[in-house]
Amino acid sequence: MKRFLTTIIACAALCAGAAAQEPATSNVPVTRIGIIGLDTSHSIAFTKYLNDKASLEPEVLRYEVVIAYPYGTQTIESAASRIPKYIDEIQNYGVKIAGSIEQVISQSDLIFIETNDGRMHFEQALEVFKSGKKVYIDKPLGSTLGETIAIFRLAEKYGTKTFSSSSIRFAQQNQDLRNGVYGDVKGADIFSPHHPEPTHPDFGYYGIHGVEGLFTVMGTGCQEVTRIHSSEGDICVGVWEDGRLGTFRAITTGPNIYGGTAITSKKKAVPAGNYDGYKPLVKAIINFYETGNLPVSPEETIEIFTFMKASNMSLKQGGKPVKMSAALKAGEKDADKILKALEKAEQAASK
Repeated sequence: MKRFLTTIIACAALCAGAAAQEPATSNVPVTRIGIIGLDTSHSIAFTKYLNDKASLEPEVLRYEVVIAYPYGTQTIESAASRIPKYIDEIQNYGVKIAGSIEQVISQSDLIFIETNDGRMHFEQALEVFKSGKKVYIDKPLGSTLGETIAIFRLAEKYGTKTFSSSSIRFAQQNQDLRNGVYGDVKGADIFSPHHPEPTHPDFGYYGIHGVEGLFTVMGTGCQEVTRIHSSEGDICVGVWEDGRLGTFRAITTGPNIYGGTAITSKKKAVPAGNYDGYKPLVKAIINFYETGNLPVSPEETIEIFTFMKASNMSLKQGGKPVKMSAALKAGEKDADKILKALEKAEQAASK
């Protein structure tokens, strides 16, 4: 009898230990995330955060990256060279490597387009839009303003939703400024690194981080942009419709730092434009998936790209002020051309 009781107690202890090790969410369905593009560190950072179940916050616990298609730019060497390494790294988190974008779409509930090369996003997004699945498109949404407008038009055509954003937007201080914690923002001066990439218009490849920070705290409504350029970097001054001034300093030579100052009605000057890591952005993507609410409107993203295009137009004109309306008009014409070319290609393929 004593031996029998000892056996029962031992079995109970083993069962209790097994139960303690069993994840609390073992019966909760996993929302499968598929990644397109392993040519950026973002793919690894997002996966590490989501798949490391030991340290996850409850609101993202049931989300998991399950599959990834590696490619990915082939022409931007600094990005393309990362792909073999990131293929190995992401598999360490239990992620399956796909042979096509179609495979990612079919085996995922939510898609992250992470391809470093913005020129590839239009074609990649089109494939996802046709599936009707929600998709986050990492910066830059498109390599140009025209591509950006065209992508949003495609999303509307297929009745799906997408957004794009820099992680700078979701830093707590920047969100506090946007939400009026410090009162009205009367103006802001934001800086970030700018690493020019010949395949993308200026700021569109990397400087977009600082531009997004500027619009996060200032909001939309910029009317005119003037750009000052030197070998050390650039300063772009935006005039908002209510007379407020916002500047973006692109640091070409110097430290890779993010930050700035916002002038507010309550506290005069407060820090702005800082970076808090990737977790706030990933949480915003998850909330978008669950609620369907866009954390960044298409209109605001288009205005960010319009600002960058206007700054480039100002540079070409020797630093003269350029109306945002003129830059937007040029971008819309480019979008029309892109979509007409797509329509012709689809018609030819259907014959």
